[in-house]
Amino acid sequence: MITKFGSLFAGHVDLDNEGLDGTAANERWLSDERLAEVFPKSEAIARLMDRTGYDTFWLAEHHFQREGYECIPNILMLALHLCHITRNIKIGCGFNIAPMWHPLRMAEDYATADWLTGGRVIFGVGRGYHTREVEVFGAPLRDQDANRELFEEQVEIIFKSFNERAFSHQGKYYTLPPQVPYRGYELSEITLVPRPKTLPVECWQPVVSASPRALDFMAKHGIKGIIGGGAAPGGANEKVVHAFREARARAGRETKLGGDLCIGFSFHIADSVEQGIKEATPFFEENIKMFAPLGFVPGLTAEQIDAVADPKRARQAGLPTLRNAIKAGTWLVGPPELITE
Repeated sequence: MITKFGSLFAGHVDLDNEGLDGTAANERWLSDERLAEVFPKSEAIARLMDRTGYDTFWLAEHHFQREGYECIPNILMLALHLCHITRNIKIGCGFNIAPMWHPLRMAEDYATADWLTGGRVIFGVGRGYHTREVEVFGAPLRDQDANRELFEEQVEIIFKSFNERAFSHQGKYYTLPPQVPYRGYELSEITLVPRPKTLPVECWQPVVSASPRALDFMAKHGIKGIIGGGAAPGGANEKVVHAFREARARAGRETKLGGDLCIGFSFHIADSVEQGIKEATPFFEENIKMFAPLGFVPGLTAEQIDAVADPKRARQAGLPTLRNAIKAGTWLVGPPELITE
């Protein structure tokens, strides 16, 4: 039974000249004023979703995107503001990218937002997928094993700080606290101030690789999963849904099939499927221009990925179409009744 509905906004501003024939992704360089339009756009979406009864407005953390695709650098600051201009809707962190943070700074900032909003901000963590973002902040991404290792240690620290009144940690990347003298004693443990008001903390993470290691890690910490939408193809992969449930069971957390999961679809509502394809194709194609070079459009050859960056060649490169995505079930396009079905 689907009980809650939300929407994910990765933080794009309204763009001109979209689609395969439009401005190449790397040629976009918007002004500061255009990039800052993400904030009133976020306000408008949050107010509308609040009025119409949505459960959660999910936001994504990204950095340095002068092209205008993903322009929210700090979800928690924006979430705090959005909670103050709405009444009921929750704001979801989809996701705070742990390798770009010190884990205790992230934990403190979330706990502060939790107190100031009365529990309306939902915590979420991810590993990141842009080298321009993660590596600029001094964390590994090209080395995926190191990225996962760092991420897992950071999440361990965050949950310790949430759940224990005082804690210490000794790992590969962090020794917390350092053994230093403090006001007449040797420091051996620390306390997060404040700890979250809402305990245990509800936490979400994207399910991307769905490797046993990743799913077992999520199950160990009770982290819920988001499948599809955003950078990942939409829809629920049956194998992944079953694997998620099995990992839960291994950790002693029995759930119904689909429990603790959020399924993301890209959708466009229109009077008919054909009208929807006509209206949404520029957005779909812009999405390919953004994500294909990052490896998020499966099945493309190196030549096709290269052609995406050239408006003169892209149309003839045999790239996926919105019609293909509708057939695959990753996009839902057409009248409301069809999308509901």
